[in-house]
Amino acid sequence: MSTLYSTTVAAIGGRNGTVKSGDGLLDLRLAMPGSLGGKGGATNPEQLFAAGYAACFGNAVIHVTRNREYKIEDEDVEVAATVGLVPNGSGGFALAVALDVTLAGVDQATAEAIVAEAHQVCPYSNATRGNVDVALSVKTR
Repeated sequence: MSTLYSTTVAAIGGRNGTVKSGDGLLDLRLAMPGSLGGKGGATNPEQLFAAGYAACFGNAVIHVTRNREYKIEDEDVEVAATVGLVPNGSGGFALAVALDVTLAGVDQATAEAIVAEAHQVCPYSNATRGNVDVALSVKTR
């Protein structure tokens, strides 16, 4: 299988360091959240993961409707991703994710079917399946 796209991001200093992409477009300071005993004041890995998952899932919604009569356009989908850091029971940590998806232009049953299908094709959903609890909620506007 050929790779459709790849990118490299380097992290220096862990949660209290920096991240920078090879092309320089991503260049951010990181800080441990205050709720975890850190200083806060900068982004953190969970926020970056939430942003990536939300954007990717939104595009998966658009993708699965591309050849249908009820196409979801960019402005018709909003995804709010909540990523939590939870203890895993073995002294380590795990992620928990909630995706709140809002779609315009379709009824509730159709929206739920679209989101279920998007969850099967989204690369983030496929990467987390079986390892990260992902809760989906769907509403229409």
